[in-house]
Amino acid sequence: MKNRRSFLKDVCPTVAFAFFGISFLEACSSGDEDIDNTNPGTGDGSGGNSGGGDQGTGYTKVGNEYTIDITHSNFSTLNTVGNWMNGKSLGIPALFLRISSTQLQAYTNVCPHQGHQEWTYNNNLFKCSRTGANHGREFSDDCNSALTCYNPTLDGNTLTLTIS
Repeated sequence: MKNRRSFLKDVCPTVAFAFFGISFLEACSSGDEDIDNTNPGTGDGSGGNSGGGDQGTGYTKVGNEYTIDITHSNFSTLNTVGNWMNGKSLGIPALFLRISSTQLQAYTNVCPHQGHQEWTYNNNLFKCSRTGANHGREFSDDCNSALTCYNPTLDGNTLTLTIS
């Protein structure tokens, strides 16, 4: 016959598993506590050890510097001169434009008028796609407009962009 103490030692873990399931063990497990895996791989700028992005999204972020592999499928549109893309869906606050075979340009993707981040591009103009009165503003791609222009560097297939 078991005493009360032995009985509780034997039964309590089983009862705890029944109530809490395996997540109870995972919450108390050791290892990887120092790694922030909030939204890893989403490229939303909020997860991973590097502070955002990962190799699965084609870029990494450390501080305010983005290192982008332009051969990655997420950036394939930038392989053709004249093509552009909005990095918003990947968590990069920039518009990208392929200027030449050796040069890419980057701009803020935040409209200086009302902060909108959806754009179209045509005839050397980025147009804020927000509709309604006083919207639809256009900004030149010549870096002389109100749209903030960044100076990324392209080294082979690696684009480095620092956003200040």
